[in-house]
Amino acid sequence: MGKPKVATASLAGCFGCHMSLLDIDERILALAELVEFHKSPINDIKEFQDRCLVGLIEGGCCNEENVETLRKFRKHCDILISVGDCATMGGIPAMRNTIPLQECLEEAYLNGPTVYNPDKQIPNDPEIPLLLNKVYPAHEVVKIDYYLPGCPPSADTLWEALVALLHNKPIELPYQLIKYD
Repeated sequence: MGKPKVATASLAGCFGCHMSLLDIDERILALAELVEFHKSPINDIKEFQDRCLVGLIEGGCCNEENVETLRKFRKHCDILISVGDCATMGGIPAMRNTIPLQECLEEAYLNGPTVYNPDKQIPNDPEIPLLLNKVYPAHEVVKIDYYLPGCPPSADTLWEALVALLHNKPIELPYQLIKYD
């Protein structure tokens, strides 16, 4: 039997959580001994080929493409983890939740102080994923098994959680790995 597979994705987020994963520094070599990355920006695999033990999701859902990606992860991953504040609560992208979507679009494409849009058109190409009425945290779209808070969670937090899961142990994160003060 091969190594367990780990998949990662960034939805409506900034890739900061992926950067934290890379910040495990030399432990990335130890992690590479334990797992095979599958469907991840880390190895540029775009589609699921196999079932994955762990899926790491950063970012919330702000458009239909995010929802589709998240549902595919739930379908193909035994354990799904919301990583970071955007995935767990909507984070900074969810700041638009208090403003009607049409008003956000008008500010971004028509009325903003730096907007140059002589055609006065809000983009509506079918290739652009349809925006949702608000940004949803991952658990409001699919079942999430674990949550790793932070913006972003520290490299040590990600390392401890992954190693525990890979060794079939409960995730026990000490306070210093999940405090943000």
